[in-house]
Amino acid sequence: MTTVEYKYKYGHGYQTFKLEQEHVLDEVKIAEFPPLTDLKAAVLDAIYHPIASEPIDKLVRPGMKIAFICNDSTRVANTHDFMPILVDEMNKLGVKDEDMKIVFALGTHRAMSHEEMVEQVSEGVAARLKMYNSDCNKHEDFNYFGTTSFGTPVLINKLICDVDLVIMTGTVVYHFFSGFGGGRKAVLPGVAAMETVRRNHSLMMSPYSQLGKLHGNPVYDDQMEGVALFAQKHKLFNFNAILDAQKRFLKIFAGDWNKSHLEACQFVEQVYGAPISQPADIVIASCGGYPKDINIYQLQKTMDNAWCAVREGGVVIILGECEEGSGSAALEKALQENPSPDAIKEALAKKFVIGAHKAFAITRLMKKAKFILVSALDKKLAKDLLFEAVDSVDEAIALAEQYIGPDYKILLMPQGSLTVPVVKK
Repeated sequence: MTTVEYKYKYGHGYQTFKLEQEHVLDEVKIAEFPPLTDLKAAVLDAIYHPIASEPIDKLVRPGMKIAFICNDSTRVANTHDFMPILVDEMNKLGVKDEDMKIVFALGTHRAMSHEEMVEQVSEGVAARLKMYNSDCNKHEDFNYFGTTSFGTPVLINKLICDVDLVIMTGTVVYHFFSGFGGGRKAVLPGVAAMETVRRNHSLMMSPYSQLGKLHGNPVYDDQMEGVALFAQKHKLFNFNAILDAQKRFLKIFAGDWNKSHLEACQFVEQVYGAPISQPADIVIASCGGYPKDINIYQLQKTMDNAWCAVREGGVVIILGECEEGSGSAALEKALQENPSPDAIKEALAKKFVIGAHKAFAITRLMKKAKFILVSALDKKLAKDLLFEAVDSVDEAIALAEQYIGPDYKILLMPQGSLTVPVVKK
């Protein structure tokens, strides 16, 4: 009987565990694509030969004012690598540092500290450009651009309304209810007001709001309508990067905020869509370590991906340290008041609350499989959130055996927050 040791990312370190190979169905990994060897050349090529857009030197003129929308700390984008290149190029095109600013796309996340901002965009860029958080709760900070056909009021931060060009930056990965990240999401929900985000995210209750689905997904369609209303009066340029599991750059997509994003999504499917032979009895998935497992709010994305690979009545084991706990008081409150998947769904249908929507996202998955966390999360809090939490993978497997018996097949997902398993037909 052959036993193999595995080492998966967990928080700022790793968890190691051993498995008997007779139990292992497969180990799902990201497709191998060569990383970029010259990032600067790739960035410049993308912005001077953009998709469905004029090149950057035709869009930018001396004396213009530019706002960059950048990811917050919860999303890995390697912004600190490409921002110095973009800012230097704007200088060459005649835009002064004082005429550029960075607005962090917090959505409904907490405000970033100055130190976090610096870390995100690099010390050099942070010393040169003004940086701002987009606080969704400061109603006075937003301008109104109309209402979508879905009933979402489009309120966008004034910080990107007083410039000549908005450059939307970020990475593209699968998203559990809006199809894919990146593109329009920099604006909505990134720098939108709370009511805009709340109304848009309430559409996740639709069965058509799915991972990997864009057109026909009401969340995506609503976001596109909202950004299109903003774009009627403001010029947008999209800049999206695709990273591999080692956070290396694979490809850059730039240009029209819609068409360049669609091409990026097609590439993401090639990189992160992973064919599997059959659903597994047990799925073991790592979020990929910090910051992807910083809290339950972020860990949920890995749950969705692993859910695609587990059979009905199976068990999903998630490695997520959760050093910040749940990440959302609203999430905790929702589950304490509605401690079951059906109760959560009924409560949200009556009144959709940001934060509580993650409770729905989490518990809807639990109707198919049992979820066990390998985590530092407080055990009582884990129970309140309808999880079982243990300290090691070995403990988790032993617990899983109690639910499904000794004869089982395990599917391994070392890059669980990125890889989306697709059963071969």
